[in-house]
Amino acid sequence: MRDFGKSLIRFALIIALSLVIGAIFIMIIGENPISAYAALVKGAFVGKLNLGKTLANFTPLMLTALAFAVGAKGGAFNVGVEGEVFLGGIAAAYIGIHWGFLPMPIHLLACFLGAMIVAAMWAFIPGALKAYYGVNEVCSTILLNYVAFYITSYLVSGPMSAGVANAQSDPVADQVKLYQFMKPSSANVGMFIAIIVGIIAIWILNKTTFGYKIRTVGLNASHAEYVGINPKHTFVKTMIFSGVLGGIAGCIEILGVHGYFLNNFAANIGFNGMLAALVVKNNLILTPFMAFFLGALKSGALGLQQATSVPKSIVDTITAVFIIIATMDLLFQFKKKKQIQQSDEPLKPEASQEKEA
Repeated sequence: MRDFGKSLIRFALIIALSLVIGAIFIMIIGENPISAYAALVKGAFVGKLNLGKTLANFTPLMLTALAFAVGAKGGAFNVGVEGEVFLGGIAAAYIGIHWGFLPMPIHLLACFLGAMIVAAMWAFIPGALKAYYGVNEVCSTILLNYVAFYITSYLVSGPMSAGVANAQSDPVADQVKLYQFMKPSSANVGMFIAIIVGIIAIWILNKTTFGYKIRTVGLNASHAEYVGINPKHTFVKTMIFSGVLGGIAGCIEILGVHGYFLNNFAANIGFNGMLAALVVKNNLILTPFMAFFLGALKSGALGLQQATSVPKSIVDTITAVFIIIATMDLLFQFKKKKQIQQSDEPLKPEASQEKEA
């Protein structure tokens, strides 16, 4: 609980400092920062449309952030969440279009299960390559993101094409579309599904034997093997777990937001989720809050631009400042740890002799 309090304070300080630096940029271009931030808040929260956009942005960000954080807990730097979102989405779209013979509850469940299985299988590839062949998962997941994108692009432009100008599939069956409760925005009940999934993921990581194995392997794989945990199997399972969360994010976007598979629908969702997780140092409790904050920034940026002459890119600047500050914080901690380690080193023979003299 004490560590959580420290993390919460750090999270608040990062937000405050980033907003202060953003205010400086706003003043440089000749605008009032208070008015600009008021417009940003209004664009993110005032009105059903604005609030709905924030909630719609929050849902995939939370799941992709948790997907990355779960992988990080097991020692994996999973940059391939975006590819898992794409493939989970295409699987959900295919089942949603062609399996209409199923009754509604089973059909909806099949969409989610299909997305989870396909995304999990995709995440298995870099996990197995790293565990058994030593292939760096950062390189493999980045490359597999492109493969996933081109696979889905081919499918939606060819075999699954709706035959319209935009590369998209036919609409999924109405019975599997997730209810949008804040129209005209795309906020849908998938948000509640995502929150439940997030709670389950946090519970698994902190309260189960499987979660203990993931955390142990992530902290020290050699120690994990010494106490009887197979680090290779656990690493692969961690990647699969991460992929499942990415697949659920893709399924919710298809069934709740678009209603069909749209080519490149998940651009940057995975990387923004990774950003949200990294800023809070993969803290599973704080990750959803960070995802909500980034979602609010994204939806409020348009209102900021419409109400003032502040460009929408200023929000990207504030987001970039998050990364810089988080990196500086890690650097300072590293220096502190290094100083402690140096102070704990035994005195050299010459130094000890001088001390005795």
